[in-house]
Amino acid sequence: MTIDRRELADFLRRSGERARPQDAGLPSGPRRRTPGPRREEVAQLAGMSVDYYVRLEQARGPQPSPRMLAALARALRLDSDQCDHLHLLAGHRPPAGATGGDHVAPGLLHLLDQLPRPLHRS
Repeated sequence: MTIDRRELADFLRRSGERARPQDAGLPSGPRRRTPGPRREEVAQLAGMSVDYYVRLEQARGPQPSPRMLAALARALRLDSDQCDHLHLLAGHRPPAGATGGDHVAPGLLHLLDQLPRPLHRS
């Protein structure tokens, strides 16, 4: 399997535009120039350098590892089908057992984000 850098870059950009910053605990406000999280925010959420993410979005990056793709899928709140597509574009097989395991559906993550936080008592 080979990486399709152009399609991967396009998919990352479109996924970022669809993502809602507030779903990832990021501030949303009128001063945002893009509807989704900024590149810096996606990179931070995925645990990668901004330069690396920018190169992926510009179709000039190296082939990301499956582990890096999983981090991007979590950062962009991709569902299991989108995650599989991301892996295929990057030239990897989709993760085995993607229907279970440690993948949490974006809708459930949104619901959990809406729950009140417990007070910490000392």
